[in-house]
Parts: sequence; C-alpha cells; structure tokens
Amino acid sequence: MGSIRTFTQENEVNSANDVQLDDLKSYLLGAMHDGTVRQRTLRISQREEEYVVFLRSLILAKGKRAWTYREGRTRNLFVVEFSRTLLDHRLRTRKDIIHYVRGYFDAEGAVASPAASAPYLYFGQKNRLDLEELRSLLCGLRVMCGKIHNPSCRVDPDYWRFFVSRRSIERFAKLVESWHPRKARWLDEALNRERKRRRNSKPRRSLR
Repeated sequence: MGSIRTFTQENEVNSANDVQLDDLKSYLLGAMHDGTVRQRTLRISQREEEYVVFLRSLILAKGKRAWTYREGRTRNLFVVEFSRTLLDHRLRTRKDIIHYVRGYFDAEGAVASPAASAPYLYFGQKNRLDLEELRSLLCGLRVMCGKIHNPSCRVDPDYWRFFVSRRSIERFAKLVESWHPRKARWLDEALNRERKRRRNSKPRRSLR
C-alpha cells in the first residue's frame, strides 16, 4: 500500500496541473468554511505557509488569479486570496463530495497531537446545521462518525463537534486524503500505525 498523497515543493507544479477545475472548485467550497468572503474576492488563511502557497499554485494552474501574503508583520498567519467566481459550483457527484470533504478537513478538521496516546480526528463548528450536512456526507461515503455534541456548555454553548469513528479513520485516510502538508503526514502515520497493529495482532503459527 502507498502513502497518502501529499504535495511538496518538488512536485507541486505537476500535481497542481493534474487537478481538474471542478475538483478544485469542490475543494475550495469545502475549504471556505475557514475562509472570508470579501466584495470581489475570497480569502483562506492558515498558519502553514506551505499550504497557502500550494492553494495558490492550484488556482494559477487553472488560469485563474490568486496571490498570497502574510497578514501583518508579526503575525504567523498566511493568506491566499482569489476570485469569488471559483465558488460558482454545486456538488453533483461522489467525486465532488470527496473533494469538498477534503477541503473542509484541510481547513477546519482537527487531528490528535503527536503526543496523544491514540489517534483521533474531528470537525468542530458553531454552525450545527453545517456540521450535520458534513456528517451526512461522510456517512454517505461510509465513513462512520459519532454524534454531534457540545463539548462544554459552560465554555461555549454554541460550539459543536463530532468525531470520525476510530474504525473509520483508515477509510477516511484512503478515500478523502489531504492536500494539507501537516494533516497529510498525520493521515499517513495513522495508516502506518494501523498496518503495524494488524501485523502484530495476527496469530503466529506454532513451530513443531
């Protein structure tokens, strides 16, 4: 089995050219859950500059305008800005849905820290209806998820989240994947841990 597909500076241009325009639009539609809508443009901001630069390369490869910059002189926040016309798109196919979920995950999904004792993956939002739609799409892809819940009414009564079932993390990694450098590495490591666990759990034949 291969690793999760990710993008580095070495293969960034070729990978960007391989992405179809409709796939990109579906992806950006998902990623805009962490974006900002302006009068004529859309903005996606992240702490990882590598991811923002890659999004720009995706958009430029389709002949569209996009530019990146750092937000302020001291803030560790990087922005890609592009035309609003790229979101003139609807999800019609299973492939559209997969790219949409991938964009949502890369922008808003959360994963366990390297120090965590067990892998976990979840989505959190203040918009519960939005989360319910996402959860429904994942279940339609046979990625099983826990219930939507509020972690703490005292801390934030309007914040909601749901976890992807640990049994479905492997399917999520293989089907949805990630174009986000850090999250792609995490999914790759999660797959490797699962393969190692399976190898170690196989009964050994006794030698007689």
